[in-house]
Amino acid sequence: MDSERQDEQRVVWAVVGSDIGPLMLAATRDGLVNVVFHATDAVRDRALERLASRFGAAPVEDPDAPPLTEAIRQLRAYFAGERHDFDLPLDWSLISGFNRQVLRELASGVPYGTVVGYGDLAGRVGQPGGAQAVGAAMGANPLPVVVPCHRVVERDGGIGGFGGGLETKRKLLALEGVLPEPLF
Repeated sequence: MDSERQDEQRVVWAVVGSDIGPLMLAATRDGLVNVVFHATDAVRDRALERLASRFGAAPVEDPDAPPLTEAIRQLRAYFAGERHDFDLPLDWSLISGFNRQVLRELASGVPYGTVVGYGDLAGRVGQPGGAQAVGAAMGANPLPVVVPCHRVVERDGGIGGFGGGLETKRKLLALEGVLPEPLF
C-alpha cells in the first residue's frame, strides 16, 4: 500500500432530521468526527468536500454504518428528552491544541441542563482571561450538540454567539430546561 493510501480513512455520513433542522453526521473508524447544522444540500456538499480534503477520500453515505447508527439513536433520544448524556466514541482529529483542550473540558465538565461562562471555561483549562479564545474554540467545534458548545454563555447573562445560529442555541437551551420554551 502506498503512503497516500495509508493516509486515507473511510468516512461515512448521513443526514438526519432533528428539532433544530437537518444535521449531517460523519464518522470514521475512531468515532463521530463531525456534526453539521442546517445540512441543506449546499451545506452538506461543502462539509463533504472539507472531509474529503482532510481524510483523503470521498465520504460515503451510509446511515446504517455502526458508528452512525448509535449516534443517530442517541441524538433522537436527546431531542426526545430521553437522554441527557452522549456515550459515543469521538474522533477529535478535526481539532487540536487549545481548542481541543477546551472542547474536551466542555464535553466532560458541563452537564446537561447547566451552563458555563466563556471566562469560567477558560479558567478551567488554565487560561484565565482567555474568554475570547474559548469563544473561538466554540466556533471551531466540529461536534456541536454532542460536545455541547450551546452550554457556553456570556458572564452577564447573554447567551453569546453560536455557529448554528442564536435560534438554534435557544432551542437547545430550552430543551435542556435552561431557558423557557419560546412562545412563538
